[in-house]
Order: sequence, then structure tokens, then C-alpha cells
Amino acid sequence: MIRFYFHPTPNPAKVALFLEEADLQYQLVPVDTRQGEQHEASFRAINPNGKLPAIVDTDGGKEIRVFDSTAILIYLAEKTGRFTGSPADRGELLSWLMFIASGIGPYSGQAVHFQRAAPEQLPYAINRYRREAERHYQVLEQHLVGRTFIVGDSYTIADISAWGWLDRAPVVLGGSDPLAPYPNLKRWFQAIDARPAVARARKVGSEHSFKQEMDNDAKRAMFPSNYPNAA
Repeated sequence: MIRFYFHPTPNPAKVALFLEEADLQYQLVPVDTRQGEQHEASFRAINPNGKLPAIVDTDGGKEIRVFDSTAILIYLAEKTGRFTGSPADRGELLSWLMFIASGIGPYSGQAVHFQRAAPEQLPYAINRYRREAERHYQVLEQHLVGRTFIVGDSYTIADISAWGWLDRAPVVLGGSDPLAPYPNLKRWFQAIDARPAVARARKVGSEHSFKQEMDNDAKRAMFPSNYPNAA
């Protein structure tokens, strides 16, 4: 059994999609980041970085913890032999996974933060992160010319990983059709988004009542480095 520590945000969504695609049995453990549950000692023992997602795999009789969405996707792909692509595609697979992990993800996240969560609108920061998010979109747009999938000829964890963040394009870029400037990316996203497992992944955690208010307590829980003297 896999214990899946989850909050409804892009990186946990990737893992939810893999679990649903692979039809793996898992126990969902909600972690409410606006309540600060990611800072509790019990969770820090699983992910010392205090971030979601994380998993604990007990299938072999010994608990194996894995944290960071990219690490989890690689671990689960190797565990199941699913969505890994061909051996010849291994280098490409790792390269695009790291492109998403170090580029699309963090720049998109910071674009959202400075546009929507920062206490003041800082034009330089907004421009910097949004433009870098757009640049990464354009890199993937060019790569997808004539391609159905990001790596090789089959659906892989690279597609799963990219879907998690591209699903939030309306929040990152705004507008009613944020992928319109990226027709190949839009075509790819619509094909992935139509997979039956995506609908199931979207429902993961829906029965849990996560805190919605972004009050001062939530801000302190989610952005603790902004409050270094907080108790």
C-alpha cells in the first residue's frame, strides 16, 4: 500500500494522475498547507522540506519514503514499469522531467505568487517570472511540433509531470484561453486532459474540506520564510 500525502495543488496532482493511470492502491492522507499541517513533526519525518507531495511505500514490508513530485514519478515508474518510455529515450525523459521541475514548475509558481499572493504588486517580479514561464511554454511548444507526446512515441511521466502545471495555465497566464499562443502545446494538453484517469485524478481529495481562506495564519503557514521571527 502507498500512503499518499496530498494537497490540491499542481505537484501533488501529478502523483494523483500517475496513481490513477497505473491503478495502484493508495491511502490518501490530506495535508492542509493553509492550516500549517506540513510543518508538523509527523510530516517533517516524511519530508524534511515540509512540502507536498510525499509518499510512503509499504509494499515490501519496509517503509520507503519518497518526496518531491519528480522523484515520486521516477520511483513509481520504475516500481511499476509503467510510463517510462523506451530505454533509448531515458536521457530525453530525464532531461524533460528536469526541465519541468526546474523551469515550468518554479517559474509558474512564482508567477502566481507575485501576481496573486504577494502583499504588493511588484512589476519587476511579475514581469520576470511571468515572462520566464512564457519562455518555458514556448520551448515546449517548439518541441511538440509534429509530436504526440513529450518523449518518444508513448505517454510517459514527462507528460504526467507537465500536465500538472499546464493545467494551471489560466492562473499562471490569465485570460480565457491562455494556451492559444501555443497551438502545439494546447493540442498536447487537450489530448492528455481527455484521458479518463485525469477525471479521476481531479476528484482526488475532493471529499476533504481544505482551508480556503488566505488569512494571516495561512500566509504564515505557507510562506514561513517571510516571517522569520514567528513563533
